[in-house]
Amino acid sequence: MSLILGLESSCDETAVALVASDRTILAHRLAGQEGAHRPYGGVVPEIAARAHVEILPSLIEEALAEARVDLNAVDAIAATAGPGLIGGVMVGLVTGKGLALAAGKPLVAVNHLEGHALSPLLVDPDLAFPYLLLLVSGGHCQLLLVEGVGAYRRLATTIDDAAGEAFDKSAKLLALGFPGGPAIERAAAEGNSQAVPLPRPLAGSDEPHFSFAGLKSAVLRAHESGRWSAEDIAASFQQAVVDCLVDRTAHALERCGAVTALVAAGGVAANQAVRAALAALAGQSGLRFVAPPQWLCTDNAAMIAWAGALRYDAGLIDGLDAPARARWPLDPAAEPARGAGVKA
Repeated sequence: MSLILGLESSCDETAVALVASDRTILAHRLAGQEGAHRPYGGVVPEIAARAHVEILPSLIEEALAEARVDLNAVDAIAATAGPGLIGGVMVGLVTGKGLALAAGKPLVAVNHLEGHALSPLLVDPDLAFPYLLLLVSGGHCQLLLVEGVGAYRRLATTIDDAAGEAFDKSAKLLALGFPGGPAIERAAAEGNSQAVPLPRPLAGSDEPHFSFAGLKSAVLRAHESGRWSAEDIAASFQQAVVDCLVDRTAHALERCGAVTALVAAGGVAANQAVRAALAALAGQSGLRFVAPPQWLCTDNAAMIAWAGALRYDAGLIDGLDAPARARWPLDPAAEPARGAGVKA
């Protein structure tokens, strides 16, 4: 059994975890930065990076103390090496390299998206490869066939904005607060999801991809019209996103071949309306639906340590020259999507 120290700093969450390869989470520490970024209505990269520098050392000490181990007991150091805000990624990765060098431990440079992709396995030992994954977060919206550790085939991506970005920007337009995803979900609970006629971009299309830029623009027009309350717009927006996610996922299920389960991960997978709709789709398709608990959907270090454990046990370790990457696709061989889909 391996024991992995994981570090996560790709956006505005600073996190440290100790996870064993038998799925035991010995420690998890997370520090958010919502208060620092709230005045700006979004994450400011320089503020985030500076906060990681200040917080990360103490979180590492706290996690080791909680697990009652020292660094010598750890088998490897796993750190997010991208994709993400490059300043934050560099803080975590350089810290991981320093710990690995000082303790004489291997380094595992983890793709943040692989952390999300493998996170359901941390809490569901019955989940088996291959599974269809909807990876839906602030920066990414993809459908991936997960065939094994390090083996991913991208079936669809967004051609413009990610669903999480659309949540954040729409919440800002509606003055609902930050972070945008939970703010939209709270407001939607008080609104009528059928009140505002909003588009469902690419729904029903033979093209496999997602698009949310037009929906975001429609939210702006609805807000500026003054015809609807913020709660009704939020509810209608959330329903439109759900409809798009379900439609595109159903399209992928028709074409991906045999899979063991439909899986959702990433920050937007914490949304209860999204989870319920995907669970219904899985049931209609005769599949299990698997999603991590909400805390494991948002950015965290447990998923980085877990991905690190799986990679370490498979002999996939990295040198101290592993680069920090702002962009890092899980499937580099995927055919580029039109528009901004190349980001994926």
